[in-house]
Amino acid sequence: MTFSIIAALLTLGACLAVLVPVVRARHSGSIDASHDVAVYQDQLSELDRDLARGTIADAEAQEARAEIGRRLLKAAATRDGSVSRTRIGQLVATIAILAVPLGSWSIYAATGSPHLPAQPLHARLDDNPANATVDELVTRAESHLNANPEDGRGWDVLAPIYLRMGRYDDAADALRNSMRLLGSTADREVLFAEALVGAAKGNSTPEVRAALERALTLEPKHERARFLMGAALAQEGRAGDAARAWQALLADLPADSPWRGAVSQALGKLSATSDARGPLAERDGDGLILDKNQASMIDSMVAGLDQRLRDNPADAEGWQRLVHSFAVLGKAEEAADALERGLQALGRDSDAGAELLKFAAARGVELKGAEGE
Repeated sequence: MTFSIIAALLTLGACLAVLVPVVRARHSGSIDASHDVAVYQDQLSELDRDLARGTIADAEAQEARAEIGRRLLKAAATRDGSVSRTRIGQLVATIAILAVPLGSWSIYAATGSPHLPAQPLHARLDDNPANATVDELVTRAESHLNANPEDGRGWDVLAPIYLRMGRYDDAADALRNSMRLLGSTADREVLFAEALVGAAKGNSTPEVRAALERALTLEPKHERARFLMGAALAQEGRAGDAARAWQALLADLPADSPWRGAVSQALGKLSATSDARGPLAERDGDGLILDKNQASMIDSMVAGLDQRLRDNPADAEGWQRLVHSFAVLGKAEEAADALERGLQALGRDSDAGAELLKFAAARGVELKGAEGE
């Protein structure tokens, strides 16, 4: 009610601010015309006095009286017309100016809700959470955590909401705070890995692998962690390892588990066959038996890993995976080339370079030209 009164007073003030100058302008025109009539009448009276005193000739007086009379008639006509126009103009201007607020109030009274109480943001945030929108809940949580940054439970609640909203970097930060304050759990590590994957545009990173490994250390049978680990292995080009991880998960899942469909679909993408060998089978230790569809898929995964290492060559573990992938696929030249590029990126004399060289030698991969030395 208070708001309505204030709004009405402000509207009235605005109307007066427009209306008063209009009325004054019209009125001033009428005053000017009346002033001219009075002046000409005074001139006629003065002319009669001059004629009576003999200071002006009769012929000159008649001529002057005619000129003053002509001007007087014109001024009188102007005054009368001005008064008429002023009244009409004032009426039209008043109606036009007052119609705006009156029309606005009428429309609002018919379609608005003037009787609802005010609902400022802080009041809505203090209201029942069941009546709040997701954005209001997030704003409430962020406001609380800004004032209480050591509230681990608050970060724990906010993190999955950020994740569902697609705010992956915020979700990762919230989970870091949650684990710092409440400790690491398998569920938190898995959510952290998902947030990192989202922030990396769907790509697996060493930090993702580390989070999943921590989750599986805490809870080896965690279904979501095992599934995501298989996905990370597949993306890294380790199709055999991914297939084995998913097959092991599928064997442990109960018949009614909702994960069975997702795991079966993932295995289907790695293999077009489902015979007794399984999606991917080993041959001669590390070699793989692949059909054309499988080979194309594996090549795509390895190419993705290769490109990622070109963009981020400081990944020692990634170079080992790339060398291993080419060796498994029987691509000796590509494996040797990957070894050469990895040593250049990591440094031949560094510990990481020496480890890569040892890793490659164990898989029969040597530097180009090394055979003849």
